[in-house]
Amino acid sequence: MDSKTESAFAVASEEYLDKHHIKVYFKDAISQLLEHAEENPKVEPAKFFYEYFTSIRHGEHTLLRDYNFIRATPHNRSSFIRSFWKCFRPIGKNGGLLNVKEYHSLIYLLCPDFPFDILQKTAQIILMDDAMDCLMSFSDFLYAFQLQVYFETFLESCSHIYQELIQDSSTQMTKTEIKTANSEGISSKAFMDAISYSIYRKKTGHQFSCPPESSIQEMLSSVDVVSFYGFLMTLTKHPAVNASVGILPDKTRVMDFNDKDATSRSSPRPLSSKPPRPPSRTKPLI
Repeated sequence: MDSKTESAFAVASEEYLDKHHIKVYFKDAISQLLEHAEENPKVEPAKFFYEYFTSIRHGEHTLLRDYNFIRATPHNRSSFIRSFWKCFRPIGKNGGLLNVKEYHSLIYLLCPDFPFDILQKTAQIILMDDAMDCLMSFSDFLYAFQLQVYFETFLESCSHIYQELIQDSSTQMTKTEIKTANSEGISSKAFMDAISYSIYRKKTGHQFSCPPESSIQEMLSSVDVVSFYGFLMTLTKHPAVNASVGILPDKTRVMDFNDKDATSRSSPRPLSSKPPRPPSRTKPLI
């Protein structure tokens, strides 16, 4: 193998490792092993690594892990969404309605430091305001939660684009008109063009998870004006966006207990016996 081929192979290998976040998992596996070995010196590394990567393959590796680990990779985020769905869908099946603080209490059982502001943003997609005591159905919350958690960075980018479009027009607008633009919307074509250029064309979307560009185009081409929260709500209901995550079924089947996810399977032992840290309490956003 000549030097040019070796260099190309090295680049391809590095890209593969980055694409599948292999370094994240190896670094975490080693850290978990060292932590576990402090309490159990007889731990067998080969067996530990087998159980670690088996839990990743089964999507059972995010339970009781910190939020930074959950958000570190697309697989971690989708696995956490799946765990939340599987653990708490009896609430939806029984017709339960909860407010955002109660949903946070449930998620706290799976991730002790899960940020409360993520739940607030999820609730705002559904309620379009900061009403903390308003009740939400499990299915409505679940699909908004999936959107907010899995596409968090994409949504932040879209929010910045939306605000920039308003600011670009604000020199010729009154304060009332700016407020109206925030609530009633902006040109959907301008919004689509900006998203396409800033995220998809510039390839910045490769750095984080994005919905299919064709889905965004389909959504925005069907209306002349779009508000940001209207945009978010439509994303939660779009079948292709849901399918791109590949975790939740169609909304009509989300309470189905006979799917393959309900089959019993032996789970690997917890990767760390240390108790999780208590969550940091954050104030609601105003």
